[in-house]
Amino acid sequence: MPEEANDDTSNHQSESTAQQTPHGGGSSLQRILRFMSANKIEAVLWMTRIFSIFSTISFFLPVFGGHPYSSYQKVLLSNAATSALRLHQRVPNFQFSREYLASLFLEDSAHYLFYSMIFVISSPVSMALMPVFLYALLHAQNYTKQLLNQIGPSSLQLVRNLLAKLESNQVNILRFIACSEIFLMPTILFFLFTGQGSFLLPFFYYRFLSLRYSSRRNPYCRQLFTELRLVVETLCSKPQCPSFVKNICYKGIEIVCRLAPSN
Repeated sequence: MPEEANDDTSNHQSESTAQQTPHGGGSSLQRILRFMSANKIEAVLWMTRIFSIFSTISFFLPVFGGHPYSSYQKVLLSNAATSALRLHQRVPNFQFSREYLASLFLEDSAHYLFYSMIFVISSPVSMALMPVFLYALLHAQNYTKQLLNQIGPSSLQLVRNLLAKLESNQVNILRFIACSEIFLMPTILFFLFTGQGSFLLPFFYYRFLSLRYSSRRNPYCRQLFTELRLVVETLCSKPQCPSFVKNICYKGIEIVCRLAPSN
């Protein structure tokens, strides 16, 4: 979902930036409502992302009451709604054909729609919320700045500073998300072996990870796989590394390379 170099993490940089000064008269609230009504889909996307952010916080810090599992499902369902809307923007005019379905799964939004579906029906995996939460933060920040511009060019400077900090760390956040996507697989396998996960979940998640690896717009998953392989090979090349550890590591690398989709 990274829409800066790819579409799913780009914070909508390809879209026109909103005016830097408020347009029209009326109160700040009226200007914000006019701005949101001018592009209702973008406004709904922003609201679903904000809902994902607060639901994630509610899951980890249930200070407002409610069952954590309910918050867990809300995060994934709101992310599914966000992904479906983005997918509709990217690939409109639905057609029931093999070519159209193939084009759908080239989109990063389809990847995270699938991601939400496989986790919402399984036992809770807390780590699965991290990519959704971080993507929601990244994607919401651009529209939030546009809303602040409707209030005034210097309004809520503390919030603007936080948004600028978020934007300046975008690449690091995207790399962290890619790491989370990768390390979710061993986490899922661990839950399976301890009797806490679904038998089908690793197969579904492998399909998701294959889609992320092959993404046209998100290079980070491929990059992190390559970097992790280099790190492991470097550690195994050291004389202090025991032979049995080397064998396990090289065998693991061989299996991962065999399972990796060809580009």
